Amino acid sequence: MKVLGILGGLGPLATVYFYEMITRHTGAACDQEHIDIVISSRASTPDRTAFILGECADDPFCALSADAARLVSYGAEVLAIPCNTASYFRSRLQAACPVPILNMVELTMQRLAAEGCRKMGLLSTAGTVQAGVYQRACERYGLSCAVLDAEGQKALMGVIYDDVKQGRRANMAAFGRAVGCLEAQGCQRVVLGCTELSLVKRDEGLDGFYLDAMEVLAGAAIRACGKEPVGF
Repeated sequence: MKVLGILGGLGPLATVYFYEMITRHTGAACDQEHIDIVISSRASTPDRTAFILGECADDPFCALSADAARLVSYGAEVLAIPCNTASYFRSRLQAACPVPILNMVELTMQRLAAEGCRKMGLLSTAGTVQAGVYQRACERYGLSCAVLDAEGQKALMGVIYDDVKQGRRANMAAFGRAVGCLEAQGCQRVVLGCTELSLVKRDEGLDGFYLDAMEVLAGAAIRACGKEPVGF
């Protein structure tokens, strides 16, 4: 089996959940059959959305690339980044990294296309929307991508930053307003394109209308390391 490196801390709760998700969904009968994993959880990494929106000059790439190199030096043979907004930096990171970095956005679009989806709605940070990583991936797979209006995006950012990142239960009324904006645009599926929203799916029991990009990444990470995922 290959050693997995998790480039995390973006945020910390999402990294904890990602590690748990991989462990729970790896087909293993004993400790020794699980994947060897090394984790970097640099919570002090500059905020990705703030940088993309021009609200902060601190480039997260510096911390991300340094931690990727440390994971590789510790034996990681494939890397996963449980942060959708960090996908903005993935190409630069891959160019500087000698091991594969799994592409969460691409993997999620592949999954949607394979399931016959033609129009998806995106729930993500304003930084991910501004970066356009999901919109460009949708074009490659012939999918239409709907995003939130200003009011819906503001409500969702409150759920992400004011609720989940602060350890509070999500304001589901605000979440519902954001989802309603996408439903009104005729979306067949909604992608949870922020790993804090993965926690909302877990805690609130969201149904199959939602595709969790972090679940897709976890399944791909398990396979990349030579095991088969169970329960996805």
